[in-house]
Amino acid sequence: MLSEKNTVSAQDVAERAGVSRSAVSRVFTPGASVSAAMRTRVMKAAQELGYHVNHLARGLVRNRSGIVCLIVSEVATPYRASLVRSLTQHLQEAGKIAMLINTDRSDNSVSAALQQAINFRADASIILSGMPDRTITRQCYQHGQRIILINRDEALPGSLNIDLDAVSAAATAVQAFQRAGCQHLAFANSLAGTPSLLKREAAFVAEAQRAGLSVVVERFGTTSYESGQILAHRLLTRAQRPDAVFCVTDLVACGLMDEARHRFALRVPQDLCLIGYDNIAQAGWTSYNLTTFAQPVEQFARDAVQWLQHEEAAENTLRHDEQQHHRRVYQADVVWRDSVRGG
Repeated sequence: MLSEKNTVSAQDVAERAGVSRSAVSRVFTPGASVSAAMRTRVMKAAQELGYHVNHLARGLVRNRSGIVCLIVSEVATPYRASLVRSLTQHLQEAGKIAMLINTDRSDNSVSAALQQAINFRADASIILSGMPDRTITRQCYQHGQRIILINRDEALPGSLNIDLDAVSAAATAVQAFQRAGCQHLAFANSLAGTPSLLKREAAFVAEAQRAGLSVVVERFGTTSYESGQILAHRLLTRAQRPDAVFCVTDLVACGLMDEARHRFALRVPQDLCLIGYDNIAQAGWTSYNLTTFAQPVEQFARDAVQWLQHEEAAENTLRHDEQQHHRRVYQADVVWRDSVRGG
């Protein structure tokens, strides 16, 4: 008799059902040919014994673990949290196991966590925009993982880059400020220096210059609400105070807006027009009602997982070093609210 603490194996199920070990395997393999009577006998025995398929062991036999690493920085921010939520949901629906590696820490815990993922033979890594060092991407690739990069600028064979059209959003923001009659534009950025944030800044400055408008750029600290407050002081105490600010994220915009109202007694949008980026939940709150750009988070997650499944299905036709690099560029749609006059 089996002890309650013992792990029930497929062989135990086979003996209880009076079938072969391979018959049990076929019953638990999607799409495998097996008779209804056989399936009933095996499933009844499995239920009686409390048997569950060891998907990790089964995957390793096929040289595939089903594990996908999510390598993330700033995991607590609203945008990043929503992206992680969508990715994990789609990965779970695809039968994958999501392993989260938080890269905010500066000690060796990130390297240890990544080594753990490699030891578990993770099939792929999804590296979200932010600060994970390029060496992390290279390390994942060198261990045979598929790589999905969101809002980053590395290019590796067999990888997928998911990116946003920064130019289109910048042009929309400049046009909105022009319609509002704004003449003195500013861009509020952090010092994070990530590819996506730098692209937004460069695109906005270029589009404003094409429209014959100059832009003051201020950068400070992390990409946070508190940085937005500091940036408000830097911008709004200038001799030529801006009448419109494009903020690199909604969190920065919320901090800047609160400071502009409470410290400088400015009205939004009558005295100061503001546009953010990400369309986090707080942007739609009545106290902010912020015009912003919505990243297609659900589409990112769905397309990333579908691409991963497609590449896995085709992995026998291409060697790892012969695979192509793929890039998909998406639009961030503007969400008009009341922080820009005439929006």
